[in-house]
Amino acid sequence: MSLVSGIVRAALSITMLGAATWLTPALWFRLPGPEVLRIGIAVLVGTLALLCVVALWWPQASTLRWRLAGSYLMLLVASLAWWHSIAPQADRDWAEEVAHLVEGRVIEGQESQTQPDVGHSRGAVLHLDHVRDFEWHTPEDFTPHWESRDYPLDELTSVDLLTSHWMGPQIAHTLVSFGFADGRYLAFSVEIRKESTEVFSTLGGMFKQYELAVIAADERDIVRVRSNVRGEEVHLYRVQMPQEMMRELLLAYVDEAETLRTQPRFYNTAFSNCTTLVYAMMTRLTDGLPLDYRLLLSGYLPEYVADQGALSDTAPFAELKARSLINPAALAADQQPDGDFSRLIREGIPGADRPSF
Repeated sequence: MSLVSGIVRAALSITMLGAATWLTPALWFRLPGPEVLRIGIAVLVGTLALLCVVALWWPQASTLRWRLAGSYLMLLVASLAWWHSIAPQADRDWAEEVAHLVEGRVIEGQESQTQPDVGHSRGAVLHLDHVRDFEWHTPEDFTPHWESRDYPLDELTSVDLLTSHWMGPQIAHTLVSFGFADGRYLAFSVEIRKESTEVFSTLGGMFKQYELAVIAADERDIVRVRSNVRGEEVHLYRVQMPQEMMRELLLAYVDEAETLRTQPRFYNTAFSNCTTLVYAMMTRLTDGLPLDYRLLLSGYLPEYVADQGALSDTAPFAELKARSLINPAALAADQQPDGDFSRLIREGIPGADRPSF
């Protein structure tokens, strides 16, 4: 075997094995039809890739090897065309908890539409439709409720970062909650938009299994379901941020939801998720945010934020993290109404007793 022939075979082997590593789960998760059929086809394609590599290096397969390699490369080209044809949708049979994306608009100099007694007639009011306020009984059993709400933007006082650890210390779901002078909090979450018959799969999330959703919700819904109902470890950190930037970030969430409504996108476990989208929004609002591995290992995101000097308390991060755990307070406040739940989970949280700006 010549050196050139060996290099070509090695390159083809790496290409085919690498392609099989992607194509096998892609076929499993995204081919139409029953699961047993999808798994069977995926196994056959993976087996074909292995046979091609063996044939490339087997001296007795001199004629067969190039035919197999050519056939597999043609299959790969066809698979790439099929993969490109899979487009995100906005009108599937969605699970109830992600049935609606939040909709919002800024009303300048008008009375609140949903709370006419709040007395804000001159400042801008953010009117939101489809704010989620579910009562969760178990992870699968809930009482659904969607509301329209108004939030006076000139009374925006704080931003909190919450991380809900659902798979060890490295991986967490990221939420951002905005606080207002009247004691209300509005939490935003970028989530998978799964269909009514689907369950979450970390691997499936790498292969166009779910669309993206931006959910706005009351904290007693979206925080409590994680801390009290699912038993995830939830931490809350007060963020330091100028008031104007808080407003821009809040409106960026609303704009992102509107964009997803008209231009749906796929969720990706690693690259398009609850953390990377927040980072993308923040980079549009401020310069100089560095890329960092903690944007992928989202359980470490608060430490990244602390390193940027953006947490409102300057204590060592280990101390902040230890004091940021809200599970005991959330469990104690389990039956409290919305506003009291939000107030009680912040007691003792460093910096949470003062505004973000």
